[in-house]
Parts: sequence; C-alpha cells; structure tokens
Amino acid sequence: MLLEADEPHANHSRISQDHNSIGDRVVRAWRSANLGKLDARYFSYGFRWMDRADHDDTYLYEHSTRQVVIKQMPMAQFRLVAPLVLVFVLPCLHITSVQAQSVDPQDNSPDDVGLWLAVFDRGNISHDGFSDMYRWWFDGHLRLFDDSGGFGQSIVRPGIGYALNDQTTVWAGYGWIRTSPARRPDQEKESNSDIDEHRLWQQITWSQKLEPVTVGLRSRMEERFFDTESETALRFRQLLSWRHALESESGLSLVIWDEVFINLNDTSTSVNGFDQNRLFLGFGRKSGSTNPSRTEIGYLYQRVGGSAGSILNNHLLSVNFYMPP
Repeated sequence: MLLEADEPHANHSRISQDHNSIGDRVVRAWRSANLGKLDARYFSYGFRWMDRADHDDTYLYEHSTRQVVIKQMPMAQFRLVAPLVLVFVLPCLHITSVQAQSVDPQDNSPDDVGLWLAVFDRGNISHDGFSDMYRWWFDGHLRLFDDSGGFGQSIVRPGIGYALNDQTTVWAGYGWIRTSPARRPDQEKESNSDIDEHRLWQQITWSQKLEPVTVGLRSRMEERFFDTESETALRFRQLLSWRHALESESGLSLVIWDEVFINLNDTSTSVNGFDQNRLFLGFGRKSGSTNPSRTEIGYLYQRVGGSAGSILNNHLLSVNFYMPP
C-alpha cells in the first residue's frame, strides 16, 4: 500500500489531545489488521470518502488543502465480509424471522419434503431505439410437495429492467402463480382448490464480485391479486446471497442465501407481519469459461407463517438453472 500526503496543516499543533488519542486508537486498529502504515494525525481532520476516477482501486480522503491518497487497497480485506455474512448475518435473519411469528408452543408444526425446480434467464434488449442499458428477465418454477409427489406451485414471471451501473439494476414485471394451498394434516385434499394469483412486482438488484466471492442483494415489492378475493395483498421480500468460488475445483462454488418475506397488510389470505423465510445451502457449477450457464443444487429450508397455529416447515431439494446472459 502506498500512502501519499502533503505537509501537515499549519494548525496541526492546536488539535486537541482527545482527537489525537482517537487517531492513535484508529491507527492501532488499522495496523493490527495489516492494512499498512498510517499516521494518527491523518485522523485529526474531517476527511470524507470519495472515489478517484483516475486510478484503479484508488480511494481519496480529502479535507480543505490536504489530502491522503491510498492506492491499491487490498481486495483480500473485503473478502472478510463474506464469512461474516455466512456466520452472523444470515443466521440472524433466519432466527429473527422465525421469532417474529408468535406460535402456540403446544402446536406441532407439520413438516413436508419436496422438490423445487427453477430456471432463470435474463439479458440485454438489443433493438434500434432502445438504450443498451435496458434488460429483460424471466424465471419459471415448478414446486412439488407431499414428499415430492404432489403439485405445490407453478410460477411464470417475466420482467424488464434498466441498469443504473454495472452492479445495480431496477426491474418491474408481472407474475402468474398457481398454488395448491398448504393443508393441515387433518384437512382433506378436496377441502381446498388451486388458487390463481396475478402479481405485479418491482425490485432492485445489486451484486459485487470480490474474487473469489460474489455478494448479492435483491429487494422486491409485490402487489398480489387473487381470484378468490377483491383485496390487494402487499408483500416485501429481502434476499441476501453469497457465493464463494472453490479454488480446488474449477467452476464449482459454495452458495448460501437467505430471503425474508414480510406481509404489509391484512387480507383474507395474508396476515400483516412475517410471512415466511427461506434459507438455502448448496453448490453451484458453471458449464464453461466463456458465457457459461450455471446450475445450483442444495438444501432449502422454508418456514411458512401466518395466523397462530398455521406454521409449516418444508425441507426441500432445490435445483436452479441459470441460463447464460
């Protein structure tokens, strides 16, 4: 790491001892993390963080007439974020979502085993008159329950998007969902029929590659229209994903993600508050080095909430196919 700075400010001697002691503590923490050499006086000013476009991997602290430039900040330090997400953030999201739903302790939540299949595809919209920043999206799903022997749900979900930059894209689209309602063990199969849902959705996606780790976020808002009711159900979803390429196997990666669903209003089919949580752990494999497709296979735990006594636990084999862009 290369540290550049101009001469200290003329009023540096007037800086309070408190500021210097804070700077000393920051410097000790900086050095203990092996981030390079740094002087305590650099923290005695109100520096602000800025991007510097004329250098790759270069960042700039700036205050009035002095500046400190840190070049070639090691990306290895940022990779530490991924294990922290794995160890702390995802379990916290999962535990919080489970505890957010109050359930009768005497209730025996039923378990089910199933198979979820999904295909994802997206790409650029290439057409005269369209900006090259426009995108298209499609995902389709087939979900089997009752020990993978019964239909659970199908989803067809197209959309369009606009790329704000290389990492961030905003999306909007429509989804058609047919669902076989979850049933309690004491209910007959004939007691409920399949439900058709028409869904409008908007989302923003963000991803960042910090080799060998890729971190992603997806925030989605849904307006849900059911054939069985006149009300519109509102739901928010937050997904956090983490993929770590395994150096020992080319194209193979460890994948973990967690998604929390929150209902935003009460309807006849939804209860305001926690709706469900999905936690996935598995492996992904790319098909090749140039424009590859990707397959992810793993265990998916789904905990579905609702009114007290209606908790469902689903243990699922999840197989996801991602088509090349």
